[in-house]
This record gives sequence, structure tokens and C-alpha cells, in this order.
Amino acid sequence: MLIETTFTPLQSLAGGLLIGAAAVMLMGFMGRIMGATGILAGFISPSGWADWVWRAAVLLGMMSGPIVVLAITGQMPAVEVPVAMPMLAVGGFIVGIGVTFGGGCTSGHGVCGMARLSSRSIAATATFMVTTAITVFVIRHVIGG
Repeated sequence: MLIETTFTPLQSLAGGLLIGAAAVMLMGFMGRIMGATGILAGFISPSGWADWVWRAAVLLGMMSGPIVVLAITGQMPAVEVPVAMPMLAVGGFIVGIGVTFGGGCTSGHGVCGMARLSSRSIAATATFMVTTAITVFVIRHVIGG
């Protein structure tokens, strides 16, 4: 099975602008870093009602993207997952381990930490990128997926 990558520069630019704007607003209004896994963890185990409310609002905003696309284009975005469910589960588990040991995720380190020139976030993001490149190479060219 050949995995095709579709280049979508306008959608990618729009998504990047929205993520950046959300990160800036969360830092400006709440003084918080927009790390998705930290937001989700705090949503599951909040320190209080106010803490839970802002986390719920951010998570709802993250999940509402397809509804916005539907409102603008009249159709839901196509979601294609070219791997089997066991592979997704293993990948999710590995990412969870990385997030735990790395002290954050790609949104926290890659968007917010890099913008603050955090050496820890720069190292974490470089690790994400190198690991991703190696994984894609192995899956596509060594294993043959």
C-alpha cells in the first residue's frame, strides 16, 4: 500500500495561523502555554472550576474545526487514516511515553517553547522532527508501507 501525501499550503497556512493566534491569546489572556496534552491532563484532573472551564473551552475549540469547515465549504473534511488500528494504538502509546518523558508535546514545545527560545523546547522539537523523519523513512522505504 502506497501512502500518498497531499500538499495543502493554504489549509496548512490557515491552520498554522489559527494555532499561533490561539497560543498567543492563551498566553496573553491566561498566562498559560498552549500545550495540548497539558490542557487535556488538566481538563481530566482540574485544580478547580475556573481551571476546568478554560481547558474545556480550548478543547472544544480544537474539536470544532470540522464543523467550521462544514459551515464554510458545505462538506465535512475527508479524514483518511492509511494505517491499521493496532498501528494507531502503538503510535499513540509511543507518543504518550514521549510526551511524559519530554515534559510536553509538539504544541507546547514546538509552538510556544520555540517562540520563547527555550533551549529545552528547541531540543525537544529537534528530537520530534528527527524521529518523525526516521519513522517515515522506515515505514515507507524499509518496511514498505
